[in-house]
Amino acid sequence: MIPFRLTFQPGVSLYEQVVYAAKKALISGQMRAGDPFPSVRALSKDLKINPNTAHKVVTHLIAEGVLEVRAGIGTVVADPPESTRAERKQLLEGEIEHLVVEAKKLGLEVDQVVDAVTDHWKTLAPARGGTRK
Repeated sequence: MIPFRLTFQPGVSLYEQVVYAAKKALISGQMRAGDPFPSVRALSKDLKINPNTAHKVVTHLIAEGVLEVRAGIGTVVADPPESTRAERKQLLEGEIEHLVVEAKKLGLEVDQVVDAVTDHWKTLAPARGGTRK
C-alpha cells in the first residue's frame, strides 16, 4: 500500500508529482522516520507507473536523504537531517520564487498569498502535532 495519494496533473512530469507527493506525506505526518517505503515494484504497480519512473523516484528520494536503505529491512523513511534555519530557507528559494511569479501573474497581492500559505500550512500542521520554526 502506498502511504500517500497522488492526483495526476497534466503538464507536470509524473516523476515530479510522485516525488512531491512522497515529500508531502512525510511533512504532513502520513509517513514518519523508520516507516517502510514501498518497493519499486509496489510503487510501480499501485500507482500504475513505469517501473523505470518508480526506480527514478526512489533513487531521487534516497539521494536527497528522504529515504534510506537498511540491510535486512529495505527502504525506509530516513530520520530528518539536522539543518540550520538558513539551510532550510535556502532549500525553499526555488519554490518561493515560483510561488511569487505565479501569484504576480494571477494579480494577487502579498497579503492574499500569505493568507493562502497560512491556510495551507494549517491543513498540514495538525497531523504533525504543531509547527516547526
